[in-house]
Amino acid sequence: MIIWINGAFGSGKTHTAYELSRRIENSYVYDPEEAGFFIRDNIPKELKLNDFQDFHIWREFNYQMLEYISKKYSGIIIVPMTITNQIYFNEVVDRLRQEGIDIKHFTLMAKKETLLKRLRQRGDGKNSWAAQQIDRCISQLSNSVFKEHIHTDDMTIDQVVGYIGELCNIKLLKDNRSWIRKKWDRIMIWFRHIRIFG
Repeated sequence: MIIWINGAFGSGKTHTAYELSRRIENSYVYDPEEAGFFIRDNIPKELKLNDFQDFHIWREFNYQMLEYISKKYSGIIIVPMTITNQIYFNEVVDRLRQEGIDIKHFTLMAKKETLLKRLRQRGDGKNSWAAQQIDRCISQLSNSVFKEHIHTDDMTIDQVVGYIGELCNIKLLKDNRSWIRKKWDRIMIWFRHIRIFG
């Protein structure tokens, strides 16, 4: 099974993915962005595009990797990735489904004000690249193609994780960490995923 967690920047995809993985025995978080950063950093500047998802090779590589892992790995693959272009979504997610791979797709939805607040908490201002994508993401991800929609404005990460586990019919492991340890773990996830765009 692949659990794909979609959503606007600041919606909580990465934190949700890693908390979900922590509570699902035999699971793995696969990050499609890594292939994008590789392309971005290993191509002549004349060939660079504003969005690495526009490279066909990015979509093909992630399709091939997820197909390979899902056929070789007995656990659950968790994919935190914003993808708002319906054609690109079809080229990766629907194509995997056509191969008979079980994909549960969820889009974490939130109001613009909520997303801006979450972005500020992680150090992204209202003029950041991520903040500038909010209107586009909210509009495009509202399309029924990107269901199941989970409205997270009034939900904690733990509640989102529990809800996804329930919808996927997965028995989650208990989380016995103290609130201090939980906070520390989430800070470390944030720290490991700081992106410097250039």
